[in-house]
Amino acid sequence: MQKIIHAIEGLSQWVGKAFGWCILILTLSVSYEVFVRYVLNAPTVWAFDMMVQMYGALFLMGGAYTLAQDAHVRGDVLYRLFPVRWQARLDFILYILFFFPGMIALFWYGWEIASDSWRYKEVSWNSPARIQIYFFKTLIPVAGLLLMIQGVAEMMRCWIAMRTGQWPERIDDVKETEDLLADSNVADLLGSGSEKS
Repeated sequence: MQKIIHAIEGLSQWVGKAFGWCILILTLSVSYEVFVRYVLNAPTVWAFDMMVQMYGALFLMGGAYTLAQDAHVRGDVLYRLFPVRWQARLDFILYILFFFPGMIALFWYGWEIASDSWRYKEVSWNSPARIQIYFFKTLIPVAGLLLMIQGVAEMMRCWIAMRTGQWPERIDDVKETEDLLADSNVADLLGSGSEKS
């Protein structure tokens, strides 16, 4: 079961990192627009649409990656005080009651939105550039599908935790700053650096 979980996490991480490059495209397009608008006094007609699409793609396609990293915002004031088995039970129930119905709706209605958009080759009405957006709208059902796949991995993780009383390990990836500071090696490095100065 752990191999299946890690395979799904690997897919979510790969997609999240691939779409992370949208940040670079977004940054370059904003910088270019600012330069040509305020220095050359020649604003573009496509920059706004490019920014919206890059941000939207990043937001949609980063969801499964964030879930794989257990990095979504959680109101865990009481949750973190529960034993692991109860945390897993609560998560398992919430995935069934709320997560999967929401992701099925995202996929279902996203599919309808995307297919309608492809049917009449929808273009943006926000600017005179009239950029095609049906490619972008395809990401809505894809994001829903990826989130459902990652949700299956999370439910498997809950199942293991309910049986063993311990959360299974996640694939290592980027860490939050507080996680890095909690790591004794980093704390030792910081401590030795401050002693030298």
